[in-house]
Amino acid sequence: MRDMLAETRVNVCDLISPIFVRPGRDVQNEIPSMPGVFQFSPDTALATAKRYADKGIRAVLLFGVVDEAAKDPTGSAAWDPTAPVQQLSQLLRSQLPDMLVITDTCLCEYTDHGHCGPLSQTPCGEVTVDNDAALKLYAKVAVSQADAGAKFVAPSGMMDGQVAAIRAALDEAGFIDTGILAYSAKYASSLYAPFRDAAESPPKSGDRKTYQMDYRDSRQAVLEAQCDLDEGADIIMVKPAVAYLDIIAKLRAKFDAPLAAYHVSGEYSQIKAAAAAGWLDEKAAVLETTTAIKRAGANLIITYFAEQLTEWV
Repeated sequence: MRDMLAETRVNVCDLISPIFVRPGRDVQNEIPSMPGVFQFSPDTALATAKRYADKGIRAVLLFGVVDEAAKDPTGSAAWDPTAPVQQLSQLLRSQLPDMLVITDTCLCEYTDHGHCGPLSQTPCGEVTVDNDAALKLYAKVAVSQADAGAKFVAPSGMMDGQVAAIRAALDEAGFIDTGILAYSAKYASSLYAPFRDAAESPPKSGDRKTYQMDYRDSRQAVLEAQCDLDEGADIIMVKPAVAYLDIIAKLRAKFDAPLAAYHVSGEYSQIKAAAAAGWLDEKAAVLETTTAIKRAGANLIITYFAEQLTEWV
């Protein structure tokens, strides 16, 4: 009877699985801080995506990882047509045409300083990310990714005006049907630490608090999401998810728009570590937390547990 009357259910169709892709062949490097999650080369990532598709997962979110020698102050490897994300997008377009390919559209994985845009100096001598310069580069990245086969681009840098700049560039290049999944409410969170291991993208100095949101504020999330929708976003996102269920619920109450939530690396690793220690039941914890994300109002859940959830929901 409990199952028959349950109000909220997580479905395989709700899930988006992240994939980290780096140069090379036959690469499958497990990430120590994220047990069960790997860096793949394009060929092994393709095989992994095929396995996901066989289990009913319909969407993947691609993150690029490049060698230190390929990084520079502007992150130019991000729009290189031979970059790992572009290579994998092309493979997925040709071999898994029904897979929804979403690409992370940012620069932090590609800059030698680890920030989400080129750096500049303010009149008072403070080093900061140059917002307007970053917008021009995000536009180049988005067009390169769309040309490679991305069906959605996902700007994650939290630069003011990023959605408008990307939408204009995509339209001008003829990619009018390429959608935008906007990281609308992305908070400056301690829960991203394992991801930065996976993407090899920690800032070399400072932090990202000047452009990611303060976790003590909730009203700004509504303003950010409204701006993104006004600029042409097709889907808005809250990141992290479990620690920000109130933000998910607030945006769901305010906007009649598709809403995604990112169940981030730290939220994943906490469960994995506690389960490995025998402190909780992993399956039960994952089902409870992802159901809470859905119950709060998210339509889509980006999660590193996606493949396991195909066996559990």
